[in-house]
Amino acid sequence: MPELPEVTALAAFLDARLAGATVDRVFVVSPSALKTASPPYTDLVGRSIESVGRRGKYLVFRVAPDGSSGEGADDGGGRLLVVVHLALGGWVKVHDELPEATLGRGKGYSAARFGFVRGEETTGIDLTEAGTWKRLAVWIVRRLEDVPAIAELGPEPLEDSFTLERFRSLLNKRQQIKGLLRNQKIIAGIGNAYSDEILHLAKLSPFAVASTLDDGETERLYAALRSTLEGATTEAIGRPPEDLKDEKRASMRVHRRTGEACPVCGDTIREVTFSDSALQYCPTCQTGGKLLADRTTSKFLK
Repeated sequence: MPELPEVTALAAFLDARLAGATVDRVFVVSPSALKTASPPYTDLVGRSIESVGRRGKYLVFRVAPDGSSGEGADDGGGRLLVVVHLALGGWVKVHDELPEATLGRGKGYSAARFGFVRGEETTGIDLTEAGTWKRLAVWIVRRLEDVPAIAELGPEPLEDSFTLERFRSLLNKRQQIKGLLRNQKIIAGIGNAYSDEILHLAKLSPFAVASTLDDGETERLYAALRSTLEGATTEAIGRPPEDLKDEKRASMRVHRRTGEACPVCGDTIREVTFSDSALQYCPTCQTGGKLLADRTTSKFLK
């Protein structure tokens, strides 16, 4: 699943390509992907894109009010927001031509297709999803808060307001730190991959309980969180969408590196599997050399 760094880079790429462009056409290929009925998606046609941004793991297309550039208008005065959650297997494909309603044969499927015109430049956008789960979701709303999951999102971890003290206040829970970092209601934008990377850099067990971390561990975790996300975002910005997934995989130190050598200490990277996911960690760096057991059969290590 794309996380904060990739979605930030994807939004920046789309903003540079689409800001000022007019929506020429919209095709909802998979009706189940569209989570709202009003305003209708047909209301997007003929309007211009003001910007493309991000909130948490969500892409946010700001669409100007009908018949204007949107300058000076508030969010209740006609501006629309197209909010996209790519889920586990979703992605954005960018083309240099306007799309047609029908698709050629290929792997996966397209949930929606958009066509944009800016001067002599045309752009086609496909929202695609691999696999069979079909969790990619699109909302067309007037306010971000009209998307329930966005209304519940926690703070953005790279904003200046996300201080050490703010972070410390979020750790007063009897919850394992791996799950807390991934909880979008507590911190927005971090998923399975970067939580593994953050915990490895912080030298903390993924099963450590958040409320038991001492001051030194909390400071180390905060520094690791910021540096990991900042570094990954810097590396991702400027790359085209088709390169972002490979860049993410290549940059990982422990995530999806089971059986490989830890780049810090040389120990073998281990894995704990769950029903629908897995985590990776280094025993030497993170758990004092102890192996973490499966949660269904053994007691967690702290």
